[in-house]
Amino acid sequence: MCYLVAKRMKKTGCIALQTEPGEEMAKFADKIQEILGYDIEIITISKHTAYGEYEPYHFVYSYEEFKKEASLL
Repeated sequence: MCYLVAKRMKKTGCIALQTEPGEEMAKFADKIQEILGYDIEIITISKHTAYGEYEPYHFVYSYEEFKKEASLL
């Protein structure tokens, strides 16, 4: 299990999706990064509580919801 995270640089908070690592997640992350551009950071982390610099976390529950919410950052 990991978290896919989208964060706009120099802004507080992020969007996070708990997901499984693998090819599907990697392809989605690459695609969404291209769509959103590089002023929004797309990363994966193993434990959201270890990354306080991304708080507060806004958790979403699907790739579609992640895409929608990340585009609003």
